[in-house]
Amino acid sequence: MADLTMRYRVHRRILDEGAVDEIGEKSEVHTPVFEKVKTSMRCSAPRLKSFLLSSIPVLSWLPRYPIRENAIGDLISGLSVGIMQLPQGMAYALLASVPPVFGLYSSFYPVLIYFIFGTSKHISIGTFAVTSVMIGGVTDRLAPDSDFMIWSNVSNSSIVDIMSRDAARVQVAAAVTFLSGIFQILLGLVQFGFVVTYLSEPLVRGYTTGAAIHVIVSQLKYTFGINPVRYSGPLSLIYTVLEMCYLIPQTNIGTLVVSAVTIVCLILAKELNAYLSKKLPVPIPVELLAVIIGTVVSWQVNLEEKYGVDVVGLIPSGLQPPVFPDVSLFGQVIGDAFALSVVGYGIAISLGRIFAIKYGYKVDSNQELIALGLSNSFGGIFQCFTVSCSMSRTMVQESTGGRSQIAGALSAIVILFIVLWIGALFEDLPKAVLAAIIYVNLHGMMKQFLDIPVLWRKNKVDAVIWVATFILTVLLNPDLGLAASIGFSMLTVIFRTQLPKYSLLGQVPGTDIYRPLEEYNQVKQVPGILIFRSSATLYFANAEMYQDALGKKSDIDIAKILSAKKKLEAKRKRIEKENAKKAKKNGANMEPEQMDIAVIETKTAREPSYPECIILDLSPVNFLDTVGIKALRNIQKDYSEIGIDVVLAGCQTGVVDNLQTGDFFNDNVTKSCLFSTIHDAVLYCQSAKKKDEEDIMTQF
Repeated sequence: MADLTMRYRVHRRILDEGAVDEIGEKSEVHTPVFEKVKTSMRCSAPRLKSFLLSSIPVLSWLPRYPIRENAIGDLISGLSVGIMQLPQGMAYALLASVPPVFGLYSSFYPVLIYFIFGTSKHISIGTFAVTSVMIGGVTDRLAPDSDFMIWSNVSNSSIVDIMSRDAARVQVAAAVTFLSGIFQILLGLVQFGFVVTYLSEPLVRGYTTGAAIHVIVSQLKYTFGINPVRYSGPLSLIYTVLEMCYLIPQTNIGTLVVSAVTIVCLILAKELNAYLSKKLPVPIPVELLAVIIGTVVSWQVNLEEKYGVDVVGLIPSGLQPPVFPDVSLFGQVIGDAFALSVVGYGIAISLGRIFAIKYGYKVDSNQELIALGLSNSFGGIFQCFTVSCSMSRTMVQESTGGRSQIAGALSAIVILFIVLWIGALFEDLPKAVLAAIIYVNLHGMMKQFLDIPVLWRKNKVDAVIWVATFILTVLLNPDLGLAASIGFSMLTVIFRTQLPKYSLLGQVPGTDIYRPLEEYNQVKQVPGILIFRSSATLYFANAEMYQDALGKKSDIDIAKILSAKKKLEAKRKRIEKENAKKAKKNGANMEPEQMDIAVIETKTAREPSYPECIILDLSPVNFLDTVGIKALRNIQKDYSEIGIDVVLAGCQTGVVDNLQTGDFFNDNVTKSCLFSTIHDAVLYCQSAKKKDEEDIMTQF
């Protein structure tokens, strides 16, 4: 309670902005752009070493790796994540509409590249549901089944040439992956890591939830064993769902049974994992068990031939040779590649920052862009598809003791072992099992619907952003949905600056603190002084509304008053002209007393009900454009014409510089009308009022 009764007293003269500049000795030195560039381009041994260590982080942390403290945790974590990468990589390859083995490649090459260049110690790089379904949209659009129909003499009908189709889709996926990596590298080199700030948390969560709906719908064909037409473009999800409803009577019962049993078993096993989480050193690899059991059952029962259950098929052993992506496809996928680069980076940096804050280290946003870009561009050459960070794998990596990027490298070695030696054992795995794994792994994203009531209580605008992002993503597909969602989010910011809260401020009794009159009962308006504040910055979008709000709050129709004054001035000039004509007609030597001259007083005296001074509190303003400066100039000019002084208070240094460069100041308007605090401005207005009263008394 003692802190609440502490007092302080400051005794100083009233300071305007000019006086503050003089006392503080404001520096006017500005380094030319050429000098800044020249300084940044200088090279020295320490700068070169720092550049290499920041560009290739593994050179910085690996030599100092604490083997005793971290080795066991990283080993267990790497093995656990590697085991998860197997089923998830194969499952997410289905989302990307490429053969499952390419999901394993995507869990190997990019992970090794991130190990070298990444700065986050805990995130698990690899296949991710949202980016995979975005890749699937591109591959299905550019390599649809209809382009690969061939005539079958056996069935006497047209069938899809699966080998040619899959080869074409792999080319498309590699091209868009390579190009998205190039975008990420370029954005990182130009220090564009701040782009993630435009992806607010409500937007990201609404977007991933909407993308999860696309993921679920895309896997329904594997759950029911049907072959719907794949639509693309806006509203394609709606068309696909309608097509699915039409084809449900053709459901393959064997496939549906496999899906239902797998989903139920996975849910029960994950609940058991959660229940035993504190007792088990590592989680039970339920997805791996599902893949193994599903493969064994399919092989023993011969599900493909007896019941028509679709299986994974051929999984070639070994690694693919590097092939540069087809350049001719770049023009067709450039928009998708940019969207993938932003989404993939946004997810990775968001999770990376969470764990960096938790464990007390720093994640370099621009280096993360470069690391992901190199992972994707290098992966594209080895026919991988776009990777990002998976939340489920990241949580496993962190909970099983992962302390560094070593865990990711070990998980890649596990995948390498699988690809080289045991991958072919999973050729009889039903695709329905992989679809079930995807469904169960999306339960975390589905829980994000619970964000809506929480956000509605905390911030209604954020709740609207979440819902709008979800709807736009569902209706317009993930690529266009992302662009539309970012645009909508930016519009909410613009609307909030266009519709700020305007307030009149009063003084808290006995203090130099000023608060809105409508929000406090004991706050009183300073007699003869009106203090006006807007909650937003002042720029072209709200400059006119700012002037209108000032007129309403002060109850002064300045336009009407000035219009009346102009009419009186015009009438005065007209009468003077008429009198001049009369004087010329009656004789130029007539004395003024002999002329019948009507005199009209046009100087407008200040109404007693008007304030003597208006203080504009600009503390919320962080910049002024030319329109905002013009609005302030007009306010000062118009109100001074009716006898009201206008001064500014709380201007930030940048705002003062804007006023200076915007020619706000002149011979009549100087920095003496700018004050650092509202209280300085109030005391100045009060002293000016007393001085005017003394002058009147002296003249009397």
